[in-house]
Amino acid sequence: MKLTFLGTGTSFGVPVIGCRCEVCRSGDPRDKRTRVGAVVEVGHTRLLIDTPPELRLQLIATGIDDVDAVLFTHDHADHTNGLDDIRAISVRREGALPIYGPAEALDGLRVKFPYIFDETVRPLPGTFKPEGTATALEPGVTVRIGDAEVTPIVVPHGRWRVFGYRIGALAYITDAKSIPEAAFAAAQGAEVLVLNALFRTEHPTHLSLGEAVDVARRIGARRTWLTHLTHDNFHAALAAELPPDIQPAFDGLVVEC
Repeated sequence: MKLTFLGTGTSFGVPVIGCRCEVCRSGDPRDKRTRVGAVVEVGHTRLLIDTPPELRLQLIATGIDDVDAVLFTHDHADHTNGLDDIRAISVRREGALPIYGPAEALDGLRVKFPYIFDETVRPLPGTFKPEGTATALEPGVTVRIGDAEVTPIVVPHGRWRVFGYRIGALAYITDAKSIPEAAFAAAQGAEVLVLNALFRTEHPTHLSLGEAVDVARRIGARRTWLTHLTHDNFHAALAAELPPDIQPAFDGLVVEC
């Protein structure tokens, strides 16, 4: 199994528009953080997790030109607004691209991108549109997508629920404010854990850095990678501060699970 981090930044991205802080002006490419997304490869199956606004550029940068399905965590703009970019993928398929996620997130996508899911909306001759078919997942119910077995893990994100995903040895959880007991149980035994870690101080919808470290210690994965990072930390400084088995991810990082 292989995990590729497409983007690892907060909803603002890094650099932040109009910000002249040292991190936003850093020359270290690991300090350039696009919005959060990832690709998981299991056998011959590639799963795209979320469609950030920079999706086209992320896929080009990582050399990924095709996926077999999309898994959505939730309906927020920084995780969904690149959905139109699947057009370059769906146009080369015989059928629509399978799209999975929480029911309410898929409902939101149908409102924002009705032309993708409405089969009656046909492009003019010589033009193309993205094609997707939506399937709602249930918390804790494992589904098989190609070579991958995928289990949704529910975590709270302020007023919203977010789906993390257990895929084999990987537990991928982003935009969590806390980790309920059911989510801890689902993540047990993971070799690789991905967690969001926003600020050093408490936040109403996200784990803080300290909270994420505590969660990682309780789950006990061999390696934990932190994502959804802000411009509050240089990558190198944060990496040196954290334990060797809990490290900040960066855009383009590839992890073998």
